[in-house]
Amino acid sequence: MSDRIIIRNGTVVTMNDARDVVFDGAVVLTGDRITDVGPAAEVLARNPGDAEVIDAAGKAVLPGLVDLHYHTALGKGWSDHLPLWEYLQTCWYPIIRALDYDAAYWAALASYSESIKCGVTAVNDMYRQLEALGDAAEKIGIRAVLSNDVATDEHDLDTLADNERAFRAKNGAANGRVKVFVGIEWLPLASKDLLRETRALADELGTGIHIHLNESLSEVEISKEMFGRRPTEVAYDCGILGPDCIAAHCVWLSDVEIALLRETHTQVSHNPSSNAKLGNGVARLPEILAAGINVGLGHDAAEVNNSRDMFEVMKFASLMHRAVHVDASLQQAPDVLRMATRNGAAGLGFEAGELSPGKKADVVVVDTQNQMFTPLLENNADHVFSHLVFAANGSCVETVVIDGEIVYEDREFTRIDEEEVLRQANRAFREVIERMNVPDLESVRRS
Repeated sequence: MSDRIIIRNGTVVTMNDARDVVFDGAVVLTGDRITDVGPAAEVLARNPGDAEVIDAAGKAVLPGLVDLHYHTALGKGWSDHLPLWEYLQTCWYPIIRALDYDAAYWAALASYSESIKCGVTAVNDMYRQLEALGDAAEKIGIRAVLSNDVATDEHDLDTLADNERAFRAKNGAANGRVKVFVGIEWLPLASKDLLRETRALADELGTGIHIHLNESLSEVEISKEMFGRRPTEVAYDCGILGPDCIAAHCVWLSDVEIALLRETHTQVSHNPSSNAKLGNGVARLPEILAAGINVGLGHDAAEVNNSRDMFEVMKFASLMHRAVHVDASLQQAPDVLRMATRNGAAGLGFEAGELSPGKKADVVVVDTQNQMFTPLLENNADHVFSHLVFAANGSCVETVVIDGEIVYEDREFTRIDEEEVLRQANRAFREVIERMNVPDLESVRRS
C-alpha cells in the first residue's frame, strides 16, 4: 500500500498566514507530513504515481482541530447542576479517586472517539492513570499530550512522582504522538513548594506544564487567603509560567496578571462553554489577545460541558464576547478557527494546525452537502469560514487523518470497535460509582 494520500477536489481551508482557501484544491500527505497543497489540477500533475485517493468534492478540507484543555471524562451528565467548588468535591474528585486502569482506559477511548468524530486530532488531557490514557491514545490513533492531576498529598490525587513515572513510561509513545507534561490541578490544592518543584521537574524532564489558573472567583479568593496573591501572580512567583506552560481558563485575570502572561509568553486555553455552564464568568479574551498572548480553545471536560464538540466551542468563543461587549466585530470566524487549529498546535509545540507543506498530516474532511452549509456561494471564502464557525457541528465531519493515517473514514473508525467502547465505558462508570466515596453536600458548602 502507498504511504501517500491525496485528498482532491475539495475546498481546502489552509489556515496559512494568508488564510488561503483553495477551491477545487488538493492536499498530498506523504507519511506523517503534508507535502503539497494547491489547485487540484496542479497538485495532481506534480504528484503522479500510486496514492490512496480521497474524493473531497462537495467537502471542505481543513487542519485537525486542537483541544487545548481537556479532561478524559467518565461521568457526563452526573451532578451537573452544581457550581464549580461543590461539583469538584462531590463529583469530579470522588470519580477520579475511584479510577483504576480499566476505567480510565475505556473512559479515554470513549472521550477520544467523540473528539475524533468532531474533527479533533490533538488533545491536551489532564487526568489520572496516564498509562491507561497513553494506551488508549495509541490504540485509537489520536495525538495526545497527557498530564497528571497533581496536588499536595492530603488531597489524595496524584504526586509529582506519579507524573514522572508516567513521563518515563509514555512520553514519546506511538511514534511520538503521545507526550507527557507535568500537571497541576489548581492553586487551592497546591503549595508554593509544590509549584516550585513542578517547574524543576518539568525542566529536568524537558517537558511542559498544564495548570488551571483563575478559573473562578472562589479560586482567586482562596489564593489570596492561602498565598496573599492572586493565582497567576503566585504561578509567576514560583516559576510556573513560560512558553511551555498551558494556563487553562484564565477567566478572572487582573491587568497585572495579563501582563505576567505576556511577559512569560505563557499559552492560554480559552474554554468558554465550560465557563458558561459552571457560571464561572466570561474571560477577558479581547484584552488577552490584544496583549499578544497565544490563545487556543478547549472544551474542558464532558462533565462540565456535556459535549466534546469543538465546533460548538468555536461558536461560544465568538458569541459570548460579542454579547458581553455589545460588539459584533469581535472574534470573527477566521480568527476563531485559527484559535482552534494553529494556536492550539503552537501552544503544544506541534508542527500542525495548518495545511502547508512540511506540517504534520493531521487533516479533517467536512461534508458541506447539508443544511448547515446551505446556502454556500461558490468560491466565497468568507461564507466557508462563517459556516464552519457559526453553523457547523461535529456531525459534519466525515473523515479524519492523524499523523498520515486515516483513523476515521466515512464516519467509521478504522482502529476501534465503537460499540464495544461505549459498552465498556458504561460498565466502567457503573463500577466507579460503586467505589466512590462522596462527601455530604452541605458539609462541602460549609467548608
